[in-house]
Amino acid sequence: MGEIVLVRHGQTEWSANGRHTSYTDLELTAEGERQARVVADRLAGRSFAAVLSSPRKRALRTAELAGLAVTEVTEDLAEWNYGEYEGITTKKIRETRPDWSLWTDGCPGGESPEQIGARLDRVLAKAREFLAQGDVALVAHGHCLRVTGARWVGLPPSAGGLLKLDTATLSVLGFEHAVDPVIAHWNS
Repeated sequence: MGEIVLVRHGQTEWSANGRHTSYTDLELTAEGERQARVVADRLAGRSFAAVLSSPRKRALRTAELAGLAVTEVTEDLAEWNYGEYEGITTKKIRETRPDWSLWTDGCPGGESPEQIGARLDRVLAKAREFLAQGDVALVAHGHCLRVTGARWVGLPPSAGGLLKLDTATLSVLGFEHAVDPVIAHWNS
C-alpha cells in the first residue's frame, strides 16, 4: 500500500507576512522557489502513481520546481476560502473578534470547518483510489493540508489547528498494520 505525501507550497509574500491567502493567486518569492527546489532533492528517487494539485500558481509552481508531474488539478485542494478575511492577518482579525478561531468559526463569506472538511474528504477518497498502485502526492496549502492530516486519522477538521505546517514542507500519511491510517511524518 502506498503513502500520501503532502507538499505545502513554497513561500509567497503573503505567507511570509502571515496574511490569509486563499483565492488570491500569488507567485512564489525567490525564497519560495529555492524552498521548492529543496523539496525536489527530498523527493528524489520517489515515484508517484498520481500527483494532485491545487489550481493556484503557488502550488503548481512548487510542483514544477519539485519535479512532480501533476496528473490532476482540482479545486478541492484549493486553500480554505477565507472570504472577508482574505489578505488579513489573524492578529488584525482579533482586534475586532478577539475570540475568533479559523478552526472553529470559519470565515464570514468563506468556508466553515465542515465545508473544507467535506472537500478534503473527497481528495482523500480520490487519493485512496491510487494507493494500491503506489504513492500519491498532494500539492497544496497550509490550512487545507492541516485539515487533510486531521481527516486522514479520523479527526474533525478543527483538529488541523493542532498540526503546524511550514512552507515547502513534506508530511506523509500512511498506514500501520496495512489498514490503520496514521500520520507517519509531519512538517519535515
